[in-house]
Amino acid sequence: MPDPRAQESPALRRRLGLPLLTLYGIGITVGAGIYVLIGAVAGQAGVYAPWSFVLAAVVMAFTVASYAELSTRFPVSAGEAAYVRAAFGSRTLSTATGLLTIVIGVVSSSTVTLGAIGYLRQFVDLPQGILVLGVVALLAAVAAWGILESVVLAGIFTLVEVGGLLIVIVAAVRVDLPIGTTLAKLPPPEIGALSGIGFASLLAFFAFIGFEDLANVVEEAENPRRDIPRAMALTLLVSTVLYVVVAAVAVTAVSTERLAASAAPLSLVFREVAGVSPATISVIAIVATLNTILAQMTMAARVIYGMARQGDLPVSLGAVHQATGTPLLATALIAAAVILLALGVSFVRLAEWTSLATLAVFALVNLALLWLRWRGVTSAQPHVTVPAWIPAAGLFGCLVMIAAGLLR
Repeated sequence: MPDPRAQESPALRRRLGLPLLTLYGIGITVGAGIYVLIGAVAGQAGVYAPWSFVLAAVVMAFTVASYAELSTRFPVSAGEAAYVRAAFGSRTLSTATGLLTIVIGVVSSSTVTLGAIGYLRQFVDLPQGILVLGVVALLAAVAAWGILESVVLAGIFTLVEVGGLLIVIVAAVRVDLPIGTTLAKLPPPEIGALSGIGFASLLAFFAFIGFEDLANVVEEAENPRRDIPRAMALTLLVSTVLYVVVAAVAVTAVSTERLAASAAPLSLVFREVAGVSPATISVIAIVATLNTILAQMTMAARVIYGMARQGDLPVSLGAVHQATGTPLLATALIAAAVILLALGVSFVRLAEWTSLATLAVFALVNLALLWLRWRGVTSAQPHVTVPAWIPAAGLFGCLVMIAAGLLR
């Protein structure tokens, strides 16, 4: 049951329409993906890196549809934890799901922080620890300022980061790089190539993490039933097209060995295709990664808020500041955890952890929707409805990718 003391705290404010929600979703996804992970994906899949992004996108699409139904059935900030509780009636499982979602937000923020530092150190010659502390503290302050301010800033960042990817694509087209040939190259039916693509798709899956954050700002959407599903679908569509084309440009222009070894892979690609200083792309990459960190920290803080309002976490963590309309204590807690992880764990390991943990949560979400359908549970309010085979396919895809990652 919700904690009655939490109900006395001010509620979150509904200030987000479809344009800002879509920019928010795309911004998290793109910043967490291609700017940071293209080198690691290419190192595993080689010239077939675009296929790893396609595979990850297909698996993600089924889960996006499941989220679209569940987020409109249960429009609360606790998101995944609320879906699991509604389906299985287990407070323990619900709390564990919510905590895992928070962990994902923290670990992915730490991962992208390290990616941001790789680009930032091209301009600022400071120790990594100082840069990590400064970046996370600054973004935590923005997240605490207000949801509208955070999302407007994220929207501006999103326009910049998408523009950066378009610059890379246009530069490749102008020099007649054979992108089409790379995209048309089918993987050979060989164990080595297919296993490389499969494991790379686990890393590429990290690049699509972000749309689900929209479920956790549902209480701040002006029209959640209409806009949240649309924003999720647009996020997946735009991100997939950008990822596949940019991955093709990257592996066509630069050897996969050089991409995998670079701390700033897209800067390297831009230097090769444009023949000029990559400083502009590096600046855009910094903006992109900062955008993702901001959005993921905001999401994790909202999950803490939602769980505290349900009584699953201490009520103090659900307190919303009267002036800012944001959960300040929850935001500070997330920032501290991000700093500690970024200072202590390697980039690739963090990306693997994030992908596996996210797949586990997604599997639970798909299973929750299947169980709700099996039990014939209805909702009092209008909501999006998807065919039952979609969460079944989403559950199967998540379990296959988890098994592939663990058995490698």
